[in-house]
Amino acid sequence: MEKIIAVTNQKGGVGKTTTSLSLINALHMRGYRVLGVDLDPQGSLGFSAGLDIENSETVYEVMKGSAAIEDVIVSTDLGDMLPSNILLSTAELEFNTPGREYLLKNELSKVERDYDYIIIDTPPALNVLTINAYVASGALIIPMAPEILSLLGISQIRDTINTVRKYYNPDLRVLGILLNKFNNRLTLNREVLELSSEIARKLDTCVLDTKIRTSVVVAEAPAHGESVLSYAPSSNPAQDFQALLDELIEKR
Repeated sequence: MEKIIAVTNQKGGVGKTTTSLSLINALHMRGYRVLGVDLDPQGSLGFSAGLDIENSETVYEVMKGSAAIEDVIVSTDLGDMLPSNILLSTAELEFNTPGREYLLKNELSKVERDYDYIIIDTPPALNVLTINAYVASGALIIPMAPEILSLLGISQIRDTINTVRKYYNPDLRVLGILLNKFNNRLTLNREVLELSSEIARKLDTCVLDTKIRTSVVVAEAPAHGESVLSYAPSSNPAQDFQALLDELIEKR
């Protein structure tokens, strides 16, 4: 498993933040030094980890150059976090100088040696923030919900990945497509699984063996400032995310 991984999909509601926080917490629980980076202006990753994202410096100040990344990283019971908030929504207009694609990579290089893994939660868009995540990462995970609409736009992701490989990060790879909110008893879910396999081939990757089962605890955990693993460790999703981490660590 690569050291820096971005969890990405331009569609909203597919479980990017849940996946990111669960992987961060699972790694932390196993004794790894892990940093979570929130590149979504909604700030969901930091909020879900119990941070006061509105009254603290964030990745926005770090990328802008007005704060040192070491001073903005916050330690939590789930793992270290580089939070975000709505100020990051100005990135597309404000980060407009040459080399803007490398802003995050350059900042992470200052603390990369302090961590075993860095997990980046990306916004539901293909913009300069997403490009920064792809440039900084060694690999991507693409979460998808088992819904037909979740399959749309994958060609855009493929084009973006290919552009980043061509100009900025030739070694970027896709670890796999992750199916969230999965219920194998539903016909639609099984149909989407088949379609996802076709999409995975176009991305030169696979559908990950681990599927994250649906449960109400996924929605409840953020309100308590916890991940699914810390909030309901015996739940199906918590067990699935642990299995997902096992699968990813075994990937070479």
